[in-house]
Amino acid sequence: MRERKINFKGLILLSILFQLGLFCLISQAADLSQQLAAHWEGAIELPGMKLEILVDFKFSADKKLEGLISIPVQKAIDLRLTEIVLSDKEITFAISGIPGNPVFKGQLDESGQKMSGQFTQSGQTFPFYLSKSDDPVAKAKNILAGLDQTITKAMTDLKVPGLALAVVKNKEAIFLQGYGLRDVENKLPMTPDTLLAIGSATKAFTTFALARLEDEGKMNWDEPVRSYIPWFKLSDPVITERITPRDLVTHRSGLPRHDLLWYNNARASREELVRRLAYLQFTADLREKFQYNNLMFLTAGYLLEVLSGKAWEEAVRELVLEPLGMSRTNFSVSISQQDKDYAQPYLYREKKIEKIPFRQLTNMGPAGSINSTVREMSNWVIVHLNSGKFGEKQLLATASLDDLHLPYMPIGQTPPTTYVSPTSYALGWFVDYYRGHQRVYHGGNIDGFSALVSFLPQDGYGFVVLTNRNGSALPDLLVETITDKLLGLEPVDWIGEAVKNQGLAEELGKKAGEKAAARRAAGTRPSHPLADYAGTYFHPGYGQLKVNFKDGQLSFAYNEITTPLGHWHYDTFNGLKRDDPTFEDTKLTFQTDPNGRVAAVTVPLEPTADDIVFKKRPDERNYDPEFLKKLAGHYVLLDQAFTVSLKGNTLTAYVPGQPLYELVPDLGDEFYLKQAPVIRVHFIFGPKGEVTGLETIQPNGIFEMKKLEKREPDKK
Repeated sequence: MRERKINFKGLILLSILFQLGLFCLISQAADLSQQLAAHWEGAIELPGMKLEILVDFKFSADKKLEGLISIPVQKAIDLRLTEIVLSDKEITFAISGIPGNPVFKGQLDESGQKMSGQFTQSGQTFPFYLSKSDDPVAKAKNILAGLDQTITKAMTDLKVPGLALAVVKNKEAIFLQGYGLRDVENKLPMTPDTLLAIGSATKAFTTFALARLEDEGKMNWDEPVRSYIPWFKLSDPVITERITPRDLVTHRSGLPRHDLLWYNNARASREELVRRLAYLQFTADLREKFQYNNLMFLTAGYLLEVLSGKAWEEAVRELVLEPLGMSRTNFSVSISQQDKDYAQPYLYREKKIEKIPFRQLTNMGPAGSINSTVREMSNWVIVHLNSGKFGEKQLLATASLDDLHLPYMPIGQTPPTTYVSPTSYALGWFVDYYRGHQRVYHGGNIDGFSALVSFLPQDGYGFVVLTNRNGSALPDLLVETITDKLLGLEPVDWIGEAVKNQGLAEELGKKAGEKAAARRAAGTRPSHPLADYAGTYFHPGYGQLKVNFKDGQLSFAYNEITTPLGHWHYDTFNGLKRDDPTFEDTKLTFQTDPNGRVAAVTVPLEPTADDIVFKKRPDERNYDPEFLKKLAGHYVLLDQAFTVSLKGNTLTAYVPGQPLYELVPDLGDEFYLKQAPVIRVHFIFGPKGEVTGLETIQPNGIFEMKKLEKREPDKK
């Protein structure tokens, strides 16, 4: 048998060549992975449209290639990619957990900067393309870092003491910064953790909490409110039966603001304020037009209390704040002031910044009482940018969150600029398109604070701006400026234009005040002595208004705000200047009854409706049982008897042969017969305050009756 000679040199050469080839393949795959590990932007070309997609490839901790895909228009953020396969510049990857087995098969170009191929899902195939792009978060951070000078100059020019800013990109806050002072007097700096009032941006917390209850089947947005609150009543009976929770939170109830009913009113409970709605004037039909209304949001908050069995504050904390880790966020400026980092409220008046008192909004909490920080508010924005999901927890069904952002009521106003589309109202949010980009937002303005929460759902950006200046436009202007830069839009000098217009607006306001003063009729005087105007006036919806006379000066108090009055003309008096300017230049016009007595006062508290008429209440002693006891007794005129008795807190009158009458207190220490209001009773007092008789005032005359002395019982 012949022996076979083995060529070891040949085997060694083949082995080396194999290893070199394997090394080249591994090296090629590694190079390809390195090329892919970046941020990519592109689209799937669907019929009639391009579906924007964002893809991020990166290496895991164990050096494996992994990826995420986002589809902004579908609000799909960071979906996990699986089955990533690389081979000779060809790449295949699938989207995890999506029906229809969505798979991308593409190829890199020679530069390694572009990728194109076919996307397949549910048996349908469409072209796709991707281009390597800068990391959006890193790019955004660079842009934001260069804004400090712009922001500080804007604050100086627009007279804003302090400002806190948060910017969110998808699932993270990428910028948190405080500017200026939270406390001017003590020179304390504003920080991302400073507590400030967010005002009406609170409304979206109320709707989010209600939406969570709807997810649980406890409420339907389109069921009548009376299904949940049977006693609920409005002044229009048809609207009462039809109005729904969705109507309450979209400002389409038909009811105008009536804000001064609740403003600074710390005494009325939420239920009492809701019951007062039955006495307020409508100015439109249900769903006819947009009319901003805080009282409707109060009602929505009260509905949350009824459905949850908890106070609104407790329900919102449990349903919203705690899941979002918003532990310092609170519902009262009193609580804020117990914190180590909170902002003082300021007002710009007469060309200077003034500190003003905090305003309590406890009973109107559902419409505007939340205080928070930009750090914690960034979590609030994140849950909205991520389809109701925060971290690993789905707080609200995606469809329910989308519903909160849908336009339900057009505002019906022409936009101030062509850069913005007509605005509508969703459920606790304003919605429009800013320079072609979908925008969801809500401002907040309350005494000493201005705020804005805004986000661009399809672009994945969100913003929170909180300031400690009353009525400032800077939050809106700043967000528009930042948005232009982040989206690479042609810049517009929003802040500069506002600064230019600021002085003009102040001058126009001054001239408008001078023109109003010119409408005053000269040379008139009140029809009564000033003391006659004093008293307590009442409206069933607006409650109590008191007019006081002291040291020759009239003043009035409403919702704990006292304002001095000066004679304007005839029986109209004007609210004078004081520390709280709420009723400065408010005109009170007094009315007399047929007997010449001051009987009512009208006040223009709701500019879109009729003046509110407060009727003067009788002297308080006419409701005092101790005083009413003095009036009880027997009164006679000839053979006519008139017996007055006290039953509880009510006087009654009995005339033989007639039914029992109830005496109702009226002005001028008079009473009228409830069953016959045309007949009035006036009691006569002697020099020592004793009751000596009464007069019955009837259409055919006034008849005086003497009070009989108390008789001793007969002794037998």
